[in-house]
Amino acid sequence: MNSPAKAIAFVSADTKDAREAATRLVERHGQAPIDEADTIVALGGDGFLLQTLRETMNSGKRVYGMNRGTVGFLMNEYSEDDLPKRIAAAVPETIRPVEMQAETAGGEVVTALAINEVALWRQSYQTAKIRIAIDGKVRLDELNCDGVMVATPAGSTAYNLSAHGPILPLDAPLLALTPVSPFRPRNWSGALLSDKSTVRFEVLEPEKRPVNAAADHTEVKSVTAVTVRESPTARATLLFDPSHSWSERILREQFRY
Repeated sequence: MNSPAKAIAFVSADTKDAREAATRLVERHGQAPIDEADTIVALGGDGFLLQTLRETMNSGKRVYGMNRGTVGFLMNEYSEDDLPKRIAAAVPETIRPVEMQAETAGGEVVTALAINEVALWRQSYQTAKIRIAIDGKVRLDELNCDGVMVATPAGSTAYNLSAHGPILPLDAPLLALTPVSPFRPRNWSGALLSDKSTVRFEVLEPEKRPVNAAADHTEVKSVTAVTVRESPTARATLLFDPSHSWSERILREQFRY
């Protein structure tokens, strides 16, 4: 169990429901300056929560999300009652982002962090051709596809899940390597990798078959190679209600039919 929140700061997405919820909660619980708060309550959907996590990375602050958006897989249920007690009882989970290093056709090198995934996808009507190496060893000489991604446990329920990738527990020491609409090899469904792995994608025929890459919302056009590894230093803490923990959500999602 966590210690009670000493100071709470409320932040909200730019939507009517989220702004109105923030106003009511501030009137009820007060508002600490963000730099003095030990807990940030994020009001919105999963996208806004991820933005809040990025902004508080390595700050030591805990983020407690309450759903006032359309998607809320990472969020707790919204309630204005007993909020300090809920935060004190919440279960902390460590979010471990991955780092992208993208090399472009123009010789630029772009680095960025991703809480959800690093994804590559075709830029034109032609499928992408990508070579995949793990820890310096080529494992797939040529993947002909619409795209491919490396997803973190936190991101495994987002784009990765829509591409039929596996759902990962937050504390799993794994990364999901998942193709998007693979054409050849047609039956390749991806792989589970150690979180200590380094994945390198090399774009084949980059002029004929251009490829873009993105680390969450940081997009890089016309890449020739992308290297992905878990960040050794960047960390964020996300709080879940015990009755609606991430582990429970993972189990429910996997037994839906």
